[in-house]
Parts: sequence; C-alpha cells; structure tokens
Amino acid sequence: MKYLIASDIHGSAYYCRLLKERFEEEKADLLILLGDLLYHGARNALPREYSTLQTAEILNSMKDDLVCVRGNCDSEVDELVLGFPIGAEYCVLPYAGRRLFLTHGHKTPKHLKKGDVLFNGHFHVPAFEEREDCTYVNCGSVSIPKENSPHSYLVFEDGALVWKDAETGKEFMRAAL
Repeated sequence: MKYLIASDIHGSAYYCRLLKERFEEEKADLLILLGDLLYHGARNALPREYSTLQTAEILNSMKDDLVCVRGNCDSEVDELVLGFPIGAEYCVLPYAGRRLFLTHGHKTPKHLKKGDVLFNGHFHVPAFEEREDCTYVNCGSVSIPKENSPHSYLVFEDGALVWKDAETGKEFMRAAL
C-alpha cells in the first residue's frame, strides 16, 4: 500500500489543488489527511487562495480515496460541506506488526507503546524522531509551513518515509521504519 499523508491545508484552494495533483502523480492508494482542512486558524495568516468552499469541492472530488482525522481547527459545521467524515480524533492502521497512530497532533494518544508510529501535523514542521514510547513522524504543512520548512507532504510505502515539497514534488527528507 502506498499512502500520501498530509496535514494543515487550512482552506488553501491553491495548495489543495497541488496536493490533488501530487496524489495523482504519486499513484498513491490512499490520501490520509491529518486535520485542519478548511479553517485557517486564529494564529495563522490567510493562506494562498483561501477559499473553504473551493477546498471542500476539491477534497469532495477525492472522497473515495481519503481517510481523515479531525484537527483543532476543524468543526462539526465543516462536515456540512464535506462529503466524508472528519469526526475521529485519531485512526489506527496495522502495519507490519506495528500500529500506525494517525492524529492531528494537538492531542497525543496516551496508549502508545514501543514499536508504534505516531503520525501528525499540527506543528507545521516535518520531523522524524525515535522516542522512548514510539516513533514520531510529522508530515509538515501543505499550506502554512513553519520554521522555514517547505510546503510539504509525506509518502509512505514499504517502510520508507519520503517527505516532498508540495510545490515541486521533489524529495527533501527521507527515513525508514
């Protein structure tokens, strides 16, 4: 299975279109969105081509290929314009005898154990870190990156984690599980 993992679109129709293009180019099996889809958030400037309705339209066109968890900027009212659920705070997928915890990142699951992999966004900075209780992976932000990181997404396939620039599709970081 090939997953494209992204977070923090924050209502940018521009970066959402790019993400859709990258998903199609990558020929990924599933797009995993780690929250903060439509609203830009009170602490963020408006992202490029901010349009919650256009962003929802783009995402709805991909609804059969999505798994999504709720971010801190997502709300129940967002589900009125989205054709897929965003209510879950986390999702767990099995992978090679391990558990992949998919969260936004503003809340950390308390039941992680050694060998688990915690994927999130929220902080808008790509990261890979071996921790005492899990492996931590952050895909960065598609539309509002921080700490001079690129607009990013993550490709996960056969144990390889590859971070790519959403604007160019070029790899800028790599790790393995």
